[in-house]
Amino acid sequence: MRRFPFKTDELVPTCAFFFFSFYITAFLPRVAGGAECAAAKLVNSGPCRRRARPGGVMAAGGLAGLLPAQTQLEYALLDAETPQEKENLVYQYLKKMDGRERDLTVPELGGDLQWLNTEGPISLHKDLCGKVVVLDFFTYCCINCLHLLPDLHALECLYSDKDGLIIVGVHSAKFPNEKVLDNIKSAVLRYNIVHPVVNDADATLWHELEVSCWPTLVILGPRGNMLFSLVGEGHREKLFLFTSITLKFYKERGQIKDNNIGIKLYRDSLPPSPLLFPGKVTVDNSGERLVIADTGHHRILVTRKNGQILHTIGGPNSGRRDGRFSEAAFNSPQGIAIKNNVIYVADTENHLIRKIDLELEVVTTVAGIGIQGVDKEGGAKGEEQPISSPWDVAFGNSISGTQEDDVLWIAMAGTHQVWALMLEDGKLPKGSDLKKGVCLRFAGSGNEENRNNAYPHKAGFAQPSGLSLASEEPWNCLFVADSESSTVRTISLKDGAVKHLVGGERDPLNLFAFGDVDGAGINAKLQHPLGVTWDKKRKLLYVADSYNHKIKVVDPKMKNCATLAGTGEASNVIGSSFTQSTFNEPGGLCVEENGRLMYIADTNNHQIKVLDFETKILSMLPILNPEACDVTDNLHVQKDKIRNLPKLPKSAPNVQLPSLTVTPGQTIQFLLKLTLPPDSKLNEEAPNSWFITAEDNTWLLQGQCLSGEIKDISCQTIIPFQLPRSCLSTEAILAIKVCLYYCSKGSSACMMKGISFSQPLQIASTNQGSLTQVELIHAF
Repeated sequence: MRRFPFKTDELVPTCAFFFFSFYITAFLPRVAGGAECAAAKLVNSGPCRRRARPGGVMAAGGLAGLLPAQTQLEYALLDAETPQEKENLVYQYLKKMDGRERDLTVPELGGDLQWLNTEGPISLHKDLCGKVVVLDFFTYCCINCLHLLPDLHALECLYSDKDGLIIVGVHSAKFPNEKVLDNIKSAVLRYNIVHPVVNDADATLWHELEVSCWPTLVILGPRGNMLFSLVGEGHREKLFLFTSITLKFYKERGQIKDNNIGIKLYRDSLPPSPLLFPGKVTVDNSGERLVIADTGHHRILVTRKNGQILHTIGGPNSGRRDGRFSEAAFNSPQGIAIKNNVIYVADTENHLIRKIDLELEVVTTVAGIGIQGVDKEGGAKGEEQPISSPWDVAFGNSISGTQEDDVLWIAMAGTHQVWALMLEDGKLPKGSDLKKGVCLRFAGSGNEENRNNAYPHKAGFAQPSGLSLASEEPWNCLFVADSESSTVRTISLKDGAVKHLVGGERDPLNLFAFGDVDGAGINAKLQHPLGVTWDKKRKLLYVADSYNHKIKVVDPKMKNCATLAGTGEASNVIGSSFTQSTFNEPGGLCVEENGRLMYIADTNNHQIKVLDFETKILSMLPILNPEACDVTDNLHVQKDKIRNLPKLPKSAPNVQLPSLTVTPGQTIQFLLKLTLPPDSKLNEEAPNSWFITAEDNTWLLQGQCLSGEIKDISCQTIIPFQLPRSCLSTEAILAIKVCLYYCSKGSSACMMKGISFSQPLQIASTNQGSLTQVELIHAF
């Protein structure tokens, strides 16, 4: 649970705050999922003070007006033994609230507010008159808010607007980045929110109702009259009870209307893309294979470093299922770690850790039970241990183990902790001997804090979302991207001590010390970082500073933090330098073993970006589906495919490109930019394609993507090519050919046109992986 960061000159009046603190003191200890909101903190936490009304009197429409009556109801429900007793108590409560001389009403939302998933702005007192309305005050960074979404989804599956129920998400941002409508749009799509959402960027309704924590639910009757509030997560039973009885109560009185509300889902207007909100990316030790958490498609992709898909595991729909790759299902997977042919996955919204065996092509579950856990200690065998929203995973070593990588570290965002899954028998710092398969808490009390401590169980994290290991001396630590405190922290793997590295501030209860400032230690400021990766070669740490839309570099020895890439603008520009390029909420990143390339999960741009430290080139990794790209390692099959490629018209021009010096293993990206004649359009039903040939050097083509479709020439097509690690000649010529069909807009005349680009290659003797780009430009 989060508290809002607005400062004011006065505290809430004593009597009003007494009711509020009594309510949360009495009932929030029963909240599931590790929600955090303590009365003492609300009084004393400075930037979390609640806003007072002029003259010191709380508005009649504020939530405090509900507390006396709802507190009595809550206590009575504790003593009720049967569902019928509970329903009767809620019914009697509604009679009392409905019979009040004056309703506790919600003020109208401003007409200038921005709405999502609707055909236009919605009026609470006009459009929603006659409806039972659930207002969900949330902010999309908040893990507790995300934990509520399955409850709300189940509720709207049970009751529709025809039944009289409407859920409205009231987005009240914590971070400045979350006030931007496009970013909220991305979150609405990413978390499959299908009810109306209003961007209350200035928290107007939040202040009017005296809301204090994320998440908060407010249930309204058909006159806009406030009836119930639920603070924090873990209230599913009460939410369903209160809503169902409210619908029944007002239907009996003829006050429920069955009219439809104009819903227009944002997701229905989006074009398909190869990736959808990729959350994390990692690379194997060879540097030849990438693993991508294609989070929005609920799948894991294993690709070559040029983007050719080797394995698709799960997707496109969410689910929870072990088995063969074609049968397995994930739900918004995030963190991934690969060693040899085994991948571990943080299956976030299934609350599981999954294991992928690339040799057997099988997925199994190794931790979690598929239901959000509230246990903050652990200690059971993995498949019997409930866990909560794991966000990242990383291999590590126990202090007494005999094997490398015998521990899987887990960023347990849902309980604000770092856990360990023992892959072999071993021992953790300041811990006892543990058996293989045990899953337990390593660091973090479970309180949502920015608290450092020499004892790992007494430290506090705030939604840890990224992990990276530096096993070598003098570091020997786990780096943690602690998103909600906007810090990067370290956990010693010698003694478990948790220390600050960069960002945040000294007050462990202040989770609002964010910004975009390069500097050292506490003077550096980040905004909701989600990923970290350690560069063994340079002894530097890279940070996905997600809400600043930047990649930053940290020298852990000096605690210096500086911008490496990104302007700070949320967009998708590949500039002439790292700092002129842009990202959109990058969520994860990794550096290959030799330190040459960094891969970045540019989440809201639905892309993997590649950053080359030597050439200083930033590029996009093309994702090539097997069905859209012919790839084979069998030379005889490949020759057959080459013979079946289209023949270009004799009139097709042949463009000679300048010779290019390359090295074995190097990746070339050909950037195809084509222009049609005026008043012409591409015939999308025809087989428009590109293909690659190398007549006298067919050894170049083994394992390559030889052809691909061209669906849209308004944007460039990326054609990847990777030279073999072992080259049979020092010279070769590649031919990149294009076959297009286009028609005149004013007539039915259509034509086939072609173009061929000849690329001479000079192959040097050194063996190093790198990336170069070649533009292929032609106007027909």
